[in-house]
Amino acid sequence: MSVVACDQYTSEPEYWQEVEKKVGDSPSTLYLTFPEIYLEDTNAEERIKRINNEMRKYINEGVLVSQKPCVLLVDRSTSHTPSRKGLIIAVDLEKYDYTVGSQTLIRATEGTVIERLPPRVKIRENAILELPHVMILIDDPNKTVIEPLASKIDSFEKVYDFELMMNGGHIKGYRIDDEKTLEGILKAIEALADPEVFKSKYNVGDDKGVLLFAVGDGNHSLASAKVHWENVKKSLSEAEIENHPARFALVEIVNVHDDGIVFEPIHRVLFNIDTESVLNAMQDFYGSSCCSFEKYDSIKSVNERLKALKKENAVHSFGFVTDNGFGVFTVQNPKHNLEVATLQDFLDCYVGKHKESKVDYIHGEDVVTRLGSKPGNIGFYLPSMEKHDFFKTVIIDGVLPRKTFSMGEAEEKRFYLECRKIVKD
Repeated sequence: MSVVACDQYTSEPEYWQEVEKKVGDSPSTLYLTFPEIYLEDTNAEERIKRINNEMRKYINEGVLVSQKPCVLLVDRSTSHTPSRKGLIIAVDLEKYDYTVGSQTLIRATEGTVIERLPPRVKIRENAILELPHVMILIDDPNKTVIEPLASKIDSFEKVYDFELMMNGGHIKGYRIDDEKTLEGILKAIEALADPEVFKSKYNVGDDKGVLLFAVGDGNHSLASAKVHWENVKKSLSEAEIENHPARFALVEIVNVHDDGIVFEPIHRVLFNIDTESVLNAMQDFYGSSCCSFEKYDSIKSVNERLKALKKENAVHSFGFVTDNGFGVFTVQNPKHNLEVATLQDFLDCYVGKHKESKVDYIHGEDVVTRLGSKPGNIGFYLPSMEKHDFFKTVIIDGVLPRKTFSMGEAEEKRFYLECRKIVKD
């Protein structure tokens, strides 16, 4: 049974409890992955060992079916979109760098929190398989890479076709392994990476390296794969480095112009706080002369006020919810381009000073309302980002603040299904 990406529902233990009930003793990718809600549990080492053992067991017992070399064309439908198409391929981690200012072909689009990597690298350290929840974007407005394949989808062999659990929608996968089609895919990708086309497309100079693949989801997962590869590489010869399986990472490539790709905001909830002290701290942080907050009795009123404020220049506004009701916080003349960066500056500062408090990143306005309205919490609602400006923003401005956007709602994230060996036989 396939389960959703491990970095989802990290403040909703009831979701994962329900998943465990549904899976029971059935073979499942739940037992091959580590839901992040459990990362801080005391039995983490034991869980990692169990994951490694299950991987070997599933291979030995034929639960996992080996495939010939190929790429997979994926068609996913959800309650939010009738179709989102992608390609499952392996990318070269030598062409990827998550550090700020990177000019590599594959690039992080949001800030990578280095402190989050060690436990994730630990999970991969002795694993024989990787399961991808990484989604990588291409900027292909003429739809030259994936869409031509979708137009002849019936000519490919279908390898899976089933309903995903927990409102995850439906997924189909098709094997593509004929040489002519694979060559066409590679040529189309190479055309997107042409330096002259790149400079003309984004109106940039030679100082900007070609950005071909932009990490949309699973930034820390791919960064962990990179760190693991760098660790493995230290003990390899040049010949071994060339084709070692850990050098590559399995991802799903999607076109940012696909109608099924919708950029949703990632909201914030601050836990274990005193509401009034947080609001006062925000005014102190931004300066009381250039920020203010208003209280409202409903989310509808908040959204109406935010819509009106959007027309004003040099203003960042975001809604909030506490156990005392709703409100709107406004910052005049912000130093950042995005509301999320303005808010994140404060949250980083506040949590740094108040170690008992914790911030979580939430998909869905309704979840923010439910969690933020509990005593001792405050939830912040953030606006969505325009996806068609995404590549140019990253190329010119660099990485975005972490958790700036989400490609769809939580239940639309990648489900673990495909696996790939990362050790030599």
